[in-house]
Amino acid sequence: MQRYFLDTSFDKDGKAMIQGEDGKHIVKVMRMDVGDRIIAVSNGEAFISKIIELVSDGVLITREEGTLASNEMPVKVTIACGLPKGDKLDLIVQKGTELGMKAVIPFEAERSIVKWDSKKGDKKVERLRKIAKEAAEQCHRTVIPEVKAPLSFKKLLEAAEIYDVRLFADEEDAKSTEPNRIADRLKNVYHKQSVLVVFGPEGGLSRKEADSLVSAGFLSVSLGPRILRTETAPLYLLSAVSYEFE
Repeated sequence: MQRYFLDTSFDKDGKAMIQGEDGKHIVKVMRMDVGDRIIAVSNGEAFISKIIELVSDGVLITREEGTLASNEMPVKVTIACGLPKGDKLDLIVQKGTELGMKAVIPFEAERSIVKWDSKKGDKKVERLRKIAKEAAEQCHRTVIPEVKAPLSFKKLLEAAEIYDVRLFADEEDAKSTEPNRIADRLKNVYHKQSVLVVFGPEGGLSRKEADSLVSAGFLSVSLGPRILRTETAPLYLLSAVSYEFE
């Protein structure tokens, strides 16, 4: 059954309008008609809903009783990734959404080869948000992960203060004789807590950045003995969190 996120809440009679691209998709792509059912998500809750009217710019639906089970991760994991090259950020957003991340924050790291173009930045962020929305629909999420505009490293440290747990992937930690394994770090994470995990770009985090993270209350974590690509590391971490909590 197709899933759609509503821009507005259901009204007091349990009705809502789906317009825009989703409305067109229902009518012109899926060829649905009055009486067909979809899954509509509103304010983090999913409902089986029935199409009761086709209008010029969308469809009118009515909510059926009872919410569907939530598929959200028990812990709220935000991924902060140093700006990577090419379309790697697209992959992180898409697959990270499938693996349950709560949000993604790109940031300008010392070793980021890519420099964020502020003139084109808004369009890039909107495209990433569309990728997150489509991935959330596909994997039956009840929340679309938030895609934030890129931050400077300094602003990232300031934004980190609101999180319950702060981690960063560290190659030097992985090389040590007693690496801090993900499983060990997750022993101190509990359901409903918010977790921020920082990953470097292709060249990794500089030692200056690593020291700044430690000073800001971050704990280093090893992702194993092999060096992972910048787009692989967040997915590895999310998979480990899912295994631990789900």
